[in-house]
Amino acid sequence: MIKKLAKLLPQGFPAFVVVGGIGFIVDAGILAILVHGYGWGDYTARGISFAVAVTVTWYLNRRFVFTAGKTTNRKTEYTRYLAVQGTGMAINFLVYSLCIATNELMDTWPVLALAVGSSVALIFNYVGARLFVFIGNTADSETGTGN
Repeated sequence: MIKKLAKLLPQGFPAFVVVGGIGFIVDAGILAILVHGYGWGDYTARGISFAVAVTVTWYLNRRFVFTAGKTTNRKTEYTRYLAVQGTGMAINFLVYSLCIATNELMDTWPVLALAVGSSVALIFNYVGARLFVFIGNTADSETGTGN
């Protein structure tokens, strides 16, 4: 399994990390604005920040990282991306919640907890995107509307 993972990581992984960094900036920026600027709760703000960031990263990954694997059916691809990222988000959110619940500094500055959660989910998200989302035109995605 480790050999399989090692074969997957070099192909586009650095660009995936850059896109993830952009997504993190979007996510963290919206989170910080909502929590500190508007007084929203940590969890509600996190849901909004994730929704925006996941859409940004899908577009950037499709456009720059997984260009050879993008499908012509954007709806199917985006749905798969949401499924992978949703699972990654569950991993991320669990770690985020544990950090906030157990660390006063991270409770005060939830962006720190976000950084920890994002780091933990990174590998899962890459492998999922590579094996499940950006897989080219398979039989169920050939009826799409174009790139």
